[in-house]
Amino acid sequence: MELFFRYLLNGIGNGAVYALVALALVLIFRSTGLLNLAQGEMALFSTYFAWKLTDLGLAIVPTIAIAVVASMFGGALIERTLIRPVHGPDKSPLNVLIVMLGLFLGLNALAQLIFSDDAEPMPKPWPTVASPGDPVGRNARFAEVGGVPISWSVVALLLSLIVLAGLLYLLFQRTKLGLMLRAAASNPASARLVGINSSNMLMLGWALAAGLGAVAGVLAAADRGSVNPGLMAVVLVYAFAAAALGGFDSPIGAVVGAMIVAIAEAMTIGYVKALSTIELVVPFGLILLVLLVRPTGLFGRKVVERV
Repeated sequence: MELFFRYLLNGIGNGAVYALVALALVLIFRSTGLLNLAQGEMALFSTYFAWKLTDLGLAIVPTIAIAVVASMFGGALIERTLIRPVHGPDKSPLNVLIVMLGLFLGLNALAQLIFSDDAEPMPKPWPTVASPGDPVGRNARFAEVGGVPISWSVVALLLSLIVLAGLLYLLFQRTKLGLMLRAAASNPASARLVGINSSNMLMLGWALAAGLGAVAGVLAAADRGSVNPGLMAVVLVYAFAAAALGGFDSPIGAVVGAMIVAIAEAMTIGYVKALSTIELVVPFGLILLVLLVRPTGLFGRKVVERV
């Protein structure tokens, strides 16, 4: 039972990171109708930027704030210069796919070219315990339940997820700006007729998703103790699985889906040790299952169009 709870806590911690990236995917989908294949590499670039700031001597907390703001500007710039020219009702969806794949590869290479192609230590924004040979230290213990230690990293990741998910819910469900974002995504032409600047709403959706991805990337790197060029690639796979499981138009579904995927991954790693990469079967299996049984996801809404 102790091992079960240990694996469960590992899953919850990873699930918080997957959920943040999945929320960024849902955010772009709900505001633009697109699935951003480069979301992970956008987060990776932001994380390397944050690492560089800490390497120059800036504390980790203000670093996260600066990285989020810079990432939002970067996300808006990407939408304005790269996505908008190839996205539209009269444009082929293949054009956007090609641009996103190029963005995926380009941002990863650019991060290595500008910052580093090695694993670099990322300070932790929560209490740590000094460890010999480890410049950032180990995650400190927050509490112990039934003989199973709960680290500060799990608590911080979970609290970050709750706060950001709550803010997104309030944005989309309780604010005029959220209503404008949803209107611009669902029907840009009608939104323009009622005075909504659809172009600005689409750009804002990319900016918000980029900022959310930056938080996910920095927290993921801090939890693992370092940032490396492959940090967000696997995270993006699990985030896509989470969004598909919960529904690409549901923020709540993204969080629930991420927790299901992460806990299933942790249990698979813990109890099935025959293959070192067996955990990758979990997200792909869940994606396949959802697409076959319920294409809209657990919390997704079926779209009905009038003919």
